[in-house]
Amino acid sequence: MRVVARQADATFDGYGWQPEVLAALEQQHLVAWSEQVRRRNRFGAELRRFLAAQPQTDVCFLHGRAVLNLDHLCHQLERLVPVNALQRRLDGPESVTELFRGETLAPGIRVPRSRYWIWSDADVLLKADPVLFGRVVDCMLGVAAECEYGLEGGVTIQRTVFVGGPLLEDYARDRRGQFRCWAADDDAEPFWQLVSGLERPPVMTRPVDLLMRPARRVGA
Repeated sequence: MRVVARQADATFDGYGWQPEVLAALEQQHLVAWSEQVRRRNRFGAELRRFLAAQPQTDVCFLHGRAVLNLDHLCHQLERLVPVNALQRRLDGPESVTELFRGETLAPGIRVPRSRYWIWSDADVLLKADPVLFGRVVDCMLGVAAECEYGLEGGVTIQRTVFVGGPLLEDYARDRRGQFRCWAADDDAEPFWQLVSGLERPPVMTRPVDLLMRPARRVGA
């Protein structure tokens, strides 16, 4: 069995946990949480670098500490995805939803095969405005499901990795939260469930330490 280094951070060096996370993201989104800011920052940074090295892949990194409202979110999105125009609204023409769908992209922009959103410190917006956070989560996961299951033709597969502290984990356990169910649409069937056929968003919640644990070798 391989000797583990004395320092906790060193135990994760070079053990290849990133491919396992990538494999999990093929089928679902991910909520990764930790009480230690340094640990979750390292997780996000290393995963970002690994995903960016994959072919035909875009990686968009949202700095959650700077996202306290919809305007802050839109400012970051405009810097990540070249768009013709982005209105400060979640729905409608030139909205955040249309950006996630790729319908507001400027001419000539390459459409990737895969796009990963890594939202660091996602619990900052959750704490500042829980309602808005739920709406944004519903939008991101809903568009991903719509593109994958509700439309014809080759489209970009989108996955989001939400990284944060224990508050994010608490929200992920809430059956009323948008990691566990689609947002209600009055008395009708939830919109994203209707267009995708999925009863609930495909989301996995794991502690960062568990995700970064080195894979066991056969026979180890």
